[in-house]
Amino acid sequence: MKVLVTGAAGFIGYSLAVKLLARGDSVIGLDIVNDYYDVTLKEARLTHLRELGGDRFTFVRADFAQYEPLVEALSGLEFDRIVHLGAQAGVRFSITNPHAYLHSNLAGHLNMLEIGRHRGVENMVYASSSSVYGGNTKLPFAVEDRVDQPISLYAATKKADELMSETYAHLYRLPLTGLRFFTVYGPWGRPDMMMWIFTKAIAAGQPIPVFNNGDMYRDFTYIDDIIAGVMASLDNPAPDDGEVKAGGSTKPHRLYNIGNHKSEHLMRVVEILEEQIGKKAIIDFQPMQPGDVRQSFADIDAIARDHGYAPTTSIDVGVPKFIEWYKEYHGV
Repeated sequence: MKVLVTGAAGFIGYSLAVKLLARGDSVIGLDIVNDYYDVTLKEARLTHLRELGGDRFTFVRADFAQYEPLVEALSGLEFDRIVHLGAQAGVRFSITNPHAYLHSNLAGHLNMLEIGRHRGVENMVYASSSSVYGGNTKLPFAVEDRVDQPISLYAATKKADELMSETYAHLYRLPLTGLRFFTVYGPWGRPDMMMWIFTKAIAAGQPIPVFNNGDMYRDFTYIDDIIAGVMASLDNPAPDDGEVKAGGSTKPHRLYNIGNHKSEHLMRVVEILEEQIGKKAIIDFQPMQPGDVRQSFADIDAIARDHGYAPTTSIDVGVPKFIEWYKEYHGV
């Protein structure tokens, strides 16, 4: 199989490409490699993919939010399926940089739908987010729940991506699967996310910012479990059979939560980090941040039913694996 993966220099995109290459697929990685976080880390991921894939890995440095240059960049390259993981991430960043989300998450998603449509791809899987659930108080979050009251612009763009996808599944019968990811962590993770920020600060003896005075719960999902769900969705396109699918569509469009199906107290993760690093955290308790939510908790019944998805990595196993990689990457 030949797969186009956007965001290939990013955390999830890189991790997916590793798995695809390991099973013998060919991967075209597409990424602009912007400086939202450390470019050195992104380039290190790409170097690793080149070493793993050899001539089965092709990298295209392009902005998928610029349509004509994107078409030109992909000219002459063949692919059967698309996994669109590239996006402008971050709830808090969207408060201060809203236009970055208009560019990458709206124009960029539309462009990838157009590429999928005109190339006649067999399947397109795309990244949504658990942020679409906004301030929902019903737990766990299920794909059948209403998600029309986002509390951040990031969440609003991801909901808009789902709506655009439904339209393309209706008009062009393009098989689409949207994946609502829940708090992803693990080796090769992002420096702007909690796990990396806390690890770096605790190791340096610096305070860690803990919002909502520590009353926070997250469905922490280890990267290998995330990738298992992405691969299952990639290998099983949504059928165009008129039946109601996960998320409610009768078109070839499905929505799945991919989480660990456990809502863990944030302070428990801090305890594991302290144990692994060998230092006590200096905690700076702060109020809830705009656009943030107190708790996330994934109902994964839909993807478990359709694809046999069953996450296996608890935080007691996954967090130490992240710390082990973090130390190795930084040579400490």
